[in-house]
Amino acid sequence: MTAPAASTALGPYAPPAPARVLTARSADGTELHVEVHGPDSAPAVVLAHGWTCSTAFWAAQIRALSADHRVIAYDQRGHGRSPASPVCSVDMLADDLEAVLGATLAPGEKAVVAGHSMGGMTVMAASARPAFREHAAAVLLCSTGSSRLVAESTVVPMRPGRLRTWLTGHVLGSRAPLGPVTPVARRILRYATMGAGSAPHMVEACARIVHACPRRVRHAWSNVLDLLDLDHAVRELRVPTAVIVGSADRMTPPVHARRLAEALPVCAGLTVLPGLGHMTPVEAPELVTGAIRDLVTTHTATKEGA
Repeated sequence: MTAPAASTALGPYAPPAPARVLTARSADGTELHVEVHGPDSAPAVVLAHGWTCSTAFWAAQIRALSADHRVIAYDQRGHGRSPASPVCSVDMLADDLEAVLGATLAPGEKAVVAGHSMGGMTVMAASARPAFREHAAAVLLCSTGSSRLVAESTVVPMRPGRLRTWLTGHVLGSRAPLGPVTPVARRILRYATMGAGSAPHMVEACARIVHACPRRVRHAWSNVLDLLDLDHAVRELRVPTAVIVGSADRMTPPVHARRLAEALPVCAGLTVLPGLGHMTPVEAPELVTGAIRDLVTTHTATKEGA
């Protein structure tokens, strides 16, 4: 496991202390680290972070929402404080989300589920699962895609084709350690994952989070993402689903978001953020938080009003 999440970000992106911490046991016995913020009687929001990240990635949303929402954030297996497993698959991501929903929500209780990058893929993978359909009132997909992730990534600045796909796969799947967060490391991370205008404190926060992910975990999940094909699962996502993407996203370019919006049975809107990159919850915290609030207001009720 990595170091505690509190060591991975600074300033406004320092993760707030949870009201309580619990463990959700997944189908294979993996014990997932889960944090709950905010009042128990408030409408629920579940946050699933992306590849190489942790609950710390959602710090801005947790701070803004926890005053009047019950915010549930968990570490994907191998990330943050959740242990790694010898095998990685999208089915395991779906198992894990089902476990978190079952451990934190009452029978029949509804929540807005937001997923960023691999977290969005987790939501898609779980779209037909019984626990997901029982508990999901609406979904927010941030900076994500359902297939052709490596082929359509623009991290490698060259024309599309077999060579770019091959190089991109080797870059994203590298086993090399990321090492300490240096000025060079920050520049590389900003180029690959953030918009050119990202504030230094945002870049620093993302770099600390990403660099905290163990390289074996990073590599193992890169192989899963390389082979990802969840196009069928998008069509099973039958709740209102909003989609957000940065126009300068090199990891999951806007072509993915547009394809999702076209395939979703109930698309609740597509928002393309000019000049922003892949880390939309950090780069545009107020907008992402506002999108979650809108979905809660429109599609869920408090326990008292349910």
